[in-house]
Amino acid sequence: METWWFATMHSLFVLAQKAPAPGWLSYLPFIVIGLLFYMLLIKPQQKQRKEQQHMLANIKTGDKVLTTGGIYGMVTNVKNGILVLKIAEGVKIEVARDAIRAVVNGKETSPPSQAADASGPPKRR
Repeated sequence: METWWFATMHSLFVLAQKAPAPGWLSYLPFIVIGLLFYMLLIKPQQKQRKEQQHMLANIKTGDKVLTTGGIYGMVTNVKNGILVLKIAEGVKIEVARDAIRAVVNGKETSPPSQAADASGPPKRR
């Protein structure tokens, strides 16, 4: 079984040395790597960012949200770029709209790549 593999590889090696490849063929590995890089890294990140922007644009009063700092609260007021969150009875804080990681109650949910649990803070054992 090794002999046919060796013979095949040897004949391909000999052919590669005898016949010069077209000039564009030498760029083929770089093109393939670039396409893989785009498909595996850039495109998913663009999709995730688009979902995040859609979620941030649709935040409204009454939504329960999770901030990037890990604070859960209910949106009580929406100003220009600032959200007022009620985090406890009589305790309200102002946060930037971009500081919201996920909407945990309502029609919007966190993007699948973010591990925000829709049921609230994690339970202790």
